Amino acid sequence: MDNLSDNELVEMAQSGDKDALEKILLRYKPLVHKKSQPYYMAGGDDDDIVQEGLIGLYAAVMDFDKDKFPLFNVFAGVCIERRIISAVKKASRLKHTPLNSYISLSDSAFDEEAGVQLGEIIDSGMGENPENILIERENVMGIEGIINNVLSEFEMQVLLCHLNGMSYKETAAAVKRDIKAVDNAMQRIKKKLEQELDI
Repeated sequence: MDNLSDNELVEMAQSGDKDALEKILLRYKPLVHKKSQPYYMAGGDDDDIVQEGLIGLYAAVMDFDKDKFPLFNVFAGVCIERRIISAVKKASRLKHTPLNSYISLSDSAFDEEAGVQLGEIIDSGMGENPENILIERENVMGIEGIINNVLSEFEMQVLLCHLNGMSYKETAAAVKRDIKAVDNAMQRIKKKLEQELDI
């Protein structure tokens, strides 16, 4: 199985081959560790973040479609990072803080001399609002829909590489095109997104 490509192993894993699944997970475990290093999870430890990354990797194997994303390594990197970021955000959300520690709303928000209480900050609208969270989530989903509609398959591959932190040179090697083609694609992506998103 060492000689099989990522795509071949993924296809076998999707068909129920447990050995292929184990092989592809082992092959990408170093990437999971690399992606997990910059993050901290409130109430968790490094192993929890790695575990979330492995869940993201497993999801990437199961959801991978070579017709949409010919490069599994890029797709896997994005899935791993999204899962880790999602878990970190979930762990740090305001609604989970009572599980970790209780703070009185009458305590000073900054220091004793400031005289501003936590309750006043929450009442003033600076705290997280469920309605705002829902609106923000809908905005993100809308943006993803726009990106999928306006970008070509090649532009999408280049964007995923860029979001995965790859340089133009690394992206060019991954998509099997020259650096100039990658640069041109990035310019088109920026222009299209600026027009569609009014930025």
